[in-house]
Amino acid sequence: VGSSTPLINLIIGMFMGIAVGSGVIISQYYGAKSEDKMGWAVHTSIALSIIGGILLSVVGIVFSPSILRLMKTPPEVLDTSVLYFRIYFLGSLFNLLYNMGAGILQAVGDSRRPLIFLCISSVTNIVLDLLFVAGFHMGVDGVAWATIISQFVSAVLVMSALMRTKDIYRLELRKIKIDKRMMKRILRLGIPSGIQQSIISLSNVVVQANVNIFGSTVMAGFGAYNKVDGFVVLPMQSFCMAATTFTGQNIGAGKHDRAKLTLKYVLMITVTYGLIMTIIIQFVSVPLVGLFTNDGAVAVSGAGYLRSYASDCIFAGIHFCLSGYFYAYGLSVISFIHNSISIVCARIPLSYYASVHFKDTLFPMGCAAPAGSLISVVICVGAFIWLEHHEDKYQNT
Repeated sequence: VGSSTPLINLIIGMFMGIAVGSGVIISQYYGAKSEDKMGWAVHTSIALSIIGGILLSVVGIVFSPSILRLMKTPPEVLDTSVLYFRIYFLGSLFNLLYNMGAGILQAVGDSRRPLIFLCISSVTNIVLDLLFVAGFHMGVDGVAWATIISQFVSAVLVMSALMRTKDIYRLELRKIKIDKRMMKRILRLGIPSGIQQSIISLSNVVVQANVNIFGSTVMAGFGAYNKVDGFVVLPMQSFCMAATTFTGQNIGAGKHDRAKLTLKYVLMITVTYGLIMTIIIQFVSVPLVGLFTNDGAVAVSGAGYLRSYASDCIFAGIHFCLSGYFYAYGLSVISFIHNSISIVCARIPLSYYASVHFKDTLFPMGCAAPAGSLISVVICVGAFIWLEHHEDKYQNT
């Protein structure tokens, strides 16, 4: 299951980027109170999710064995990884519909209901995991089916919320279709974001492949680290997503000063959070990773990566904030550029170098991520200064 995660993120990355593009456009139209354009954007976004979900199911089922072999997945876990991967991608449609629907709600300032729906889905997933694995003695197939069913529940809940609302973002099934003009605008913002997401996921796949060389114990340690990383990184990502929504709404309403004020405060929040987490992790990395494994060697292995990776909380928080600001202005290409450069010039080569020259610890490999994020920060700051000098051009678009 752990070895499948980076690959899953790689394949769905493009469609998640399109969801980001949709969210930016919807937040701007909501701020401008443009009912007609809002309707076109919402229904085109849902149509794109349906098409994407079908395509992902086909790609995941057909190509999973070949891709997992390219990732150097150890033979002893290859069959179970393929099984999990194929079942998981049967639920791609539900996954994309939930993410797109939640993105629409968040774009209009409603983050509460997506949270509630996700909590319900998560509890469903946990209960079904226990039932299928502990009760029915199923293996990774039980874990995968539990995930699909929980994603179905979340998709139904979020679609129902969009269909019941009386606001201008109301979803009507008979209106779900592609509006060509709106699709072009969504893709213009979403494709750079999607490529960026895919490149980030590709770097994670490369890192996973480098980790796989060390064998199943280190693989398990890295997989346990990834669980901790989700808890550590998601809060600052969420603050930045909220700020992107707020910035987009203010840009749509023509209130650019408030957009800058949003950036100021979210930078203060995320940098403070990053500093605190970086310090704490240095002292509690082994117990944190140990929450996800009973094997001491696995916990120590994952903790080594976590300690060196921890400073990324600071640098990543800064470039997340600035990237969100650029997205809200419709400048997703800037985020694509800085992420691509940082990954190609730092994360991938440094990760490979560490895997070749340091065989007994993951600590050096973990340094690759903050090094790449530092490059992103430098580029983002330069882009922000440039935008300040050309702001008039983008205030009228």
